[in-house]
Amino acid sequence: MAAITVTNLNFTHDGGSAPVFEDLSLTLDTSWRLGLVGRNGRGKTTLLRLLAGELTGRGRILAPLPFVLFPGPIPADGAAAGAVFQGLDGADWQIERELRLLGLSPSLLERPWATLSGGQQTRLQLAALFLREGAYPLIDEPTNHLDREGRQLVAAYLSQKPGFLLVSHDRSFLTDCTDHILSLGREEVTVTGGGFPAWWREYQRREARERAEQARLQKEIGRLEAAARQTTQWSARTESGKYGRTESGLKADRGYVGHKSAKLMKRAKGIEARRQRAAEEKAGLLRETEKTEALLLHPLTFQGGPIARLEGVSVCYGAVQTPPADLVIESGQRIALIGGNGVGKSSLLRLLAGEPLSIVGRHEQSRRAVVSYLPQGISHLRGSPADFAAAEGLELTRFFTILRKMDFSREAFTRPMEQFSDGQRKKVLLAASLATDAHLYLWDEPLNYIDLFSRIQIERLLEEASPTLVFVEHDAAFVDKIATHRVTVGGSDCRKTPV
Repeated sequence: MAAITVTNLNFTHDGGSAPVFEDLSLTLDTSWRLGLVGRNGRGKTTLLRLLAGELTGRGRILAPLPFVLFPGPIPADGAAAGAVFQGLDGADWQIERELRLLGLSPSLLERPWATLSGGQQTRLQLAALFLREGAYPLIDEPTNHLDREGRQLVAAYLSQKPGFLLVSHDRSFLTDCTDHILSLGREEVTVTGGGFPAWWREYQRREARERAEQARLQKEIGRLEAAARQTTQWSARTESGKYGRTESGLKADRGYVGHKSAKLMKRAKGIEARRQRAAEEKAGLLRETEKTEALLLHPLTFQGGPIARLEGVSVCYGAVQTPPADLVIESGQRIALIGGNGVGKSSLLRLLAGEPLSIVGRHEQSRRAVVSYLPQGISHLRGSPADFAAAEGLELTRFFTILRKMDFSREAFTRPMEQFSDGQRKKVLLAASLATDAHLYLWDEPLNYIDLFSRIQIERLLEEASPTLVFVEHDAAFVDKIATHRVTVGGSDCRKTPV
């Protein structure tokens, strides 16, 4: 057992107005399988890069082992995939052992790196990472290019490894492979033993306690405000009575009346002080509760039969064709496309979005249907969110309101998106889709890079708004909650089945 110690770490990005970390101090055990969670833009990737020495901050970082970061360097253009293991001490049998644990054939090592799927590349890099002896692994969102089977393989693989720091937002994945959680909150950094389920239960318990206390204090503040107003009114009426006469016609005893008025005013001030203390207590609550305001979506209702129908459709890329798919999209259905990497799920979404792809089979789609397409990639985003909204023809106030509800600061609206985290850029694409009134929403891996709280926020929205949605997503918890139907692409049976 050894400790990683971070003391008074401070860091602000070049050109950034707000610090990412201020006097961050923590101690981590290198034997923990540690998950790192927090909202997008909270500094998770930045912390990994500071530990790895890719960024420099003020403060002190002490570690008994050197850090190694995933994703790491990849083989040069044209190089075989096996080049990812160059410079490592692992024998051939050790490399083959790691590949087998990750569901990979050693024959992949002879293939050019560029011909491998994103999931295969991810698993090869993880194998190389854990073959580095005497190093502490820092793993940044390994699930983004993994299908469900790949995530299960990697989770099982990591659950057998001693000690790492892992950034992920996938609840099932974190549950399967971590035993501690490091949470970057709004104001506090906490470490919780017991893995993701224990951390999530504690977060929910704390939130429930603080919301109940907040409601009690709010009621108390209302009672005190009413009492203060009444006492102040009594004091004012009593004070004005100093200059009148009693019911018997005698002049009022000004000294007595003044004394009574002063006592009432003192009482009013005491009530106000109690109200102020209650307000301060209330303000101190929910500081670590992540705000997840309800999002809004206004899907259009499609009348007159299916929106689209695919029969035996294969998308052609030269001589290569995707497996044939059958799909009928009815209004109100939320259809999850299920299947491994490379079977053509994204191609089907692009076809439905109107891209001029070469196909075999039959594709019918209503020209009346308004479509909103959310692509998988984020690298094309440039300029500020306002520039993007103008280019996409979005209503700016609605677009910005959605981003604010997804934890964007107003300051971010004018920053170039090149400075955003990957999760923030993905939220720009999500907000653009949500700001569009459409008959059919097509989402390609919408949750890549998206933080846990925003995932739950989006789940609630989709359950309430019930849009017509066809989506590809490998977050098992999200699919189980949202999909009304599933279509397995690339299998022997491609029929749509209700959930």
